[in-house]
Amino acid sequence: MTTPKKNDLLKVKGLRLHFKTRGGMVQAVDGVDFDLPRNQATVVIGESGCGKSSLAKAILRLLPRNVGTYDGEVWLNDQNIMTYNDEKFRKEIRWKRVSMVPQAAMNALNPVMRIGDQVAEPVMVHLGLSKKDALAQALRMFEQVGVPADFLHRYAFELSGGMRQRAALAMSLVTLPDMVILDEPTSALDVLTQANIMNLMKRVKKDMETSFILITHDIATSSELADNVAVMYAGQIVEVSDAHRFFNDPLHPYSKKLMASVPRLRETIEPEFITGQPPSLLKPPTGCRFADRCAARFDKCDEEPPTVIKDGDRKVKCWLHV
Repeated sequence: MTTPKKNDLLKVKGLRLHFKTRGGMVQAVDGVDFDLPRNQATVVIGESGCGKSSLAKAILRLLPRNVGTYDGEVWLNDQNIMTYNDEKFRKEIRWKRVSMVPQAAMNALNPVMRIGDQVAEPVMVHLGLSKKDALAQALRMFEQVGVPADFLHRYAFELSGGMRQRAALAMSLVTLPDMVILDEPTSALDVLTQANIMNLMKRVKKDMETSFILITHDIATSSELADNVAVMYAGQIVEVSDAHRFFNDPLHPYSKKLMASVPRLRETIEPEFITGQPPSLLKPPTGCRFADRCAARFDKCDEEPPTVIKDGDRKVKCWLHV
């Protein structure tokens, strides 16, 4: 059994989440390893359908009924929370120590409940505070994320997209958890609002010493918050690196293609695209899962590549670096 490093808040090791479907077993999360240091943000990037949202659900144990395989290790503050039963996990972990901002804040908010009541509810359920004290805590969190106090009495449909996102962030932070998982928090927002939300999260990370996992396919936006980057492809993590070295020199061929697809403001280089399609997670390839789309493919790629440590602490799952 693996034990986490002292500075790690979260350590995920060999995490698998497969779903049973009529067509077979979907390997949405297949042997994922990565760490989240304390008071930092790890950004998980990759194409749509690569398993990013399933990874969030696996960590928070928000599982549908058709789960076929769910195992691995998830260490939080030196405790393997995968060993907790569902009731202990609900009482001690979900929303109390790990919370989440889901995609589409409007869908996450109850349209017939006032925003203040929704933000206060986790405090009453998980911390046992009275409604009066919970609403006071919700108000303090509204101030922290820049939501006016009078919005406490409004409904979700009365808020703009940016304010709904701030309200969802307030609800995830109201119990003062160790970490928050953000699943595409800016995908439905305009560019200016995206920038405001990212600046808000940077301030929250600093002021409240909160750790974040940011799940996104928006590489440009993610660079604003990232301390570390984990690249996900076809259910697997293929590269993990600190943000500075990743954005300047990605290692994996897929990572290089992702970075080459981002438009540059100060360069005349045309954005590139990745040919082909990601493999089906029903029957992923036995070797490197990116091989069919990789210009650097060679015979060894027909075998499963190992995860190699480069430059001290960077990790890459590719035969080119063996």
